[in-house]
Amino acid sequence: MSEIPDLVNTDNKISPLEVATNLTEYWSPQVIGEVNDCYIKVAKLKGEFVWHAHDDEDEMFLILKGQLSIEQEDKVIDLTEGEIFVVKKGVRHNPVAKEECLVMLLEPKNTLHTGDVIDDKTKTISQQLNNLND
Repeated sequence: MSEIPDLVNTDNKISPLEVATNLTEYWSPQVIGEVNDCYIKVAKLKGEFVWHAHDDEDEMFLILKGQLSIEQEDKVIDLTEGEIFVVKKGVRHNPVAKEECLVMLLEPKNTLHTGDVIDDKTKTISQQLNNLND
């Protein structure tokens, strides 16, 4: 039996944009599926997140709606709807959404939400798995 909420299984299709639109909390990713050893997540973002790094995992951002800037120590990557950017493992970054932004993420299952930092925005994997069935 999968860890994924009942909403997501091999018999269901899902709209990442619809799920992300219906999220009520900013910066709280929700797992909507899995591919091999990775979770597919969606999130609703607004404001500034937290500077952090994932020492051993890459993190893929796909912009579903809106715009997102990913600050890095030496540059800023500006993304808009339909664009993808991969933050490579070990790279310190800080996502910033001036206005509400909806994203889909692809991350290895062991990726910690705020990487090497614990913050009041940090969500556990358990929290990211549970809210879809509430």
